[in-house]
Amino acid sequence: MTPRILVVDDEKLIRWSLGECFRKEGFQVELAGDGAAAAAFLEKHDVDLALLDLRLPDTDGIQLLKKAHDEIPGLPVIIITAFSSIDSAVEAMRCGAVDYITKPFNMDELMISVRRVLDTESIRQRLSSHINEEKVRFGLGNIVGESPKMIDIRRLVRRIARSETTSILLLGESGTGKDMIARAIHYESARADKPFMNITSTALPETLLESQIFGHEKGAFTDARELKKGLFEFADGGSVYLDEIGDMQPALQAKLLRVLEDRAFKRVGGTDDIRVDVRVIAATNRNIHEAMKTGQFREDLFYRLSAVPIVVPPLRERKEDLPALANHFLQLYNHEFHRDISPLSTEVVEKLSTYNWPGNVRELRNVIERAALLAKEDTLMESDVMLGTALLGHIQPAVACFRLPEEGCNMEEVEKMLLQQALERTQGNRTRAAELLGMTRDQIRYKMEKFDLNV
Repeated sequence: MTPRILVVDDEKLIRWSLGECFRKEGFQVELAGDGAAAAAFLEKHDVDLALLDLRLPDTDGIQLLKKAHDEIPGLPVIIITAFSSIDSAVEAMRCGAVDYITKPFNMDELMISVRRVLDTESIRQRLSSHINEEKVRFGLGNIVGESPKMIDIRRLVRRIARSETTSILLLGESGTGKDMIARAIHYESARADKPFMNITSTALPETLLESQIFGHEKGAFTDARELKKGLFEFADGGSVYLDEIGDMQPALQAKLLRVLEDRAFKRVGGTDDIRVDVRVIAATNRNIHEAMKTGQFREDLFYRLSAVPIVVPPLRERKEDLPALANHFLQLYNHEFHRDISPLSTEVVEKLSTYNWPGNVRELRNVIERAALLAKEDTLMESDVMLGTALLGHIQPAVACFRLPEEGCNMEEVEKMLLQQALERTQGNRTRAAELLGMTRDQIRYKMEKFDLNV
């Protein structure tokens, strides 16, 4: 779309010259000779950039600048001023102008400034559009359910997101949607335009996990060929989500505690403190109190994190949310698979309600995804929805072949053998091998290094 520029100047020759110059460059141009004409135009039309002379016959340029921002919030304004009006130009910059040029001005330099401002505004608008899309995708609207527990969780998430709280602990079984709640906290907050970084504490060995979280200096260890920033540096101003923190090793827990208390850390191999402003959202499916009793989780870290705990209930404890959740996922997969499947029938909902959902919301999502992908009609039948052992029945022959020998076995050898088979079957594709083994790509890479496998 061609940018539209509004030129406001009481000197007719300057207005005409600027208009001709901008039109030759392919811009739409609107001209106004005084503040009243400019204000009238802004009330009815959008513009992408305004050039505003501070000396106008009928109004103060600062007041017109404020009026422009009232009509079009965020509108970039370049000030045109005489040498004697530099102080006013500085005041205009304080009020939100993005640049100023002095009379007489060089047209080439002006065009450079205009293009720079428009390019910056285009980037800002694209970023704003992306953030709005992320808010829709991950905001409160995706915490589905009207059970009392979910209503309370939505209310709590909204309050936490808008607060200054910088450490949150999410507790709940695997698959209950803790990652979704973490994202909602971020995207409902003032940090939404900053990064959301996440990592699973069990995905990597301890030394590599520390480097991923805090970064490392060049030469910190054998393969550290260059300086690398970690998650906390990349997330400065935003949020870090640490999943499965209950499995984090105590030594790393101590370093995390320091970040929470001092807002500072050192890269691996580094000596200088790096200060960051980060909200830490941690999650675990473990019984954290038992882990503290056995010394596997630090009590001081727990109390630092649990100032605002959120307990996410399992799906079996809020089955009244099943219809809304299932239809929510069905809408998502209708869009993804270009289907037009009708909302779930009473019979299908009743079938879903009889199941205990050990895999929680994640399992429900997978069931709906499979049904939406494979259903032959635009209405899901009970036979399209396969649950628990019925679904496992399709892969039972493969599962049944794994039998523990009477004399036992070496678990690492079995693990290595299965990894080799998965990599051979996928021609070395680590992502697909990870899917076959129910692992992450990072775990596959770690296992390959552990068993010295080069594919």
